[in-house]
Amino acid sequence: MSPEPAGEAVSRSGNSFVGDLWVNFVRWNIKAVRNPFVLVVSLVQPIIFLVLFTQVFGQVATGAVNQGAADISYETYLVPAIAMQVALAAAATSGVGLVNDIENGMFEKVLVSPMNRTAVFLGKTAAEVVRIAAQILIIIGLGVLLGAEVATGVVGALGIVAVGVLFSFWFTALSNTIAVITKDQESTIIGANLLQFPLLFVSTAFLPLAVLPGWIQTVARFNPVTYGVDAARAIMLGRDVMTVIEVTAFGGVYDTLVPAVAVLLALAVGFGSVAVYMLQRASSANVQ
Repeated sequence: MSPEPAGEAVSRSGNSFVGDLWVNFVRWNIKAVRNPFVLVVSLVQPIIFLVLFTQVFGQVATGAVNQGAADISYETYLVPAIAMQVALAAAATSGVGLVNDIENGMFEKVLVSPMNRTAVFLGKTAAEVVRIAAQILIIIGLGVLLGAEVATGVVGALGIVAVGVLFSFWFTALSNTIAVITKDQESTIIGANLLQFPLLFVSTAFLPLAVLPGWIQTVARFNPVTYGVDAARAIMLGRDVMTVIEVTAFGGVYDTLVPAVAVLLALAVGFGSVAVYMLQRASSANVQ
């Protein structure tokens, strides 16, 4: 029997981008189902924040949010912030999963396989997106039970989920980049958590920009959390809430959504490119 032409052998063994993405999407979903502890931990803390902040600081914070006029309840104001916190917390665990792969040798097997590196990263990210979307819906539902109101209804709730998913991309990429660099679970957890809480508190997540100290206002203008929270809050309230960038060209809620989404897209592309580059640069030798 004559040997097969080289071209046929290559095409028969070649992987498709979509196939590689799907394989990784399924694998990471299976891992999540088998380890529900991670899912619970990344959701419990934001729930505690939502309940405690609304119950303990609700009356005081409502005055700061409305500047003396009782218009928006603190529950309504806070839900978008907690939705972004859920996205941050879930994205932070993304790198931990990658470190587990490195430690048990699975990452090395992926590196020596013919899988497309971009598809590997996107498949993993897509699996995490499903988890983040489900958790944000839980937060919105709990917020409504506590008295929050979504002015834009069900469509608005889905819009908040979409913003949370988009917002999570940059931090997911950063978490995976830290994992590839450190190859250590504790370092990845510490690195992600060191960023997570400062980013939340030096943003417009819990209070309006106008009532924050001057130096925090300056930091908040460059803080990705501010743009994620403002986009989600604009949908929640059905009005323009952007204070860090003055835009009037689009009208109403879109004066917040358009610039905020543009910033989040730029961050996702930038950090995602770095994460993919780090995966492409990785080799069997440097994951030992």
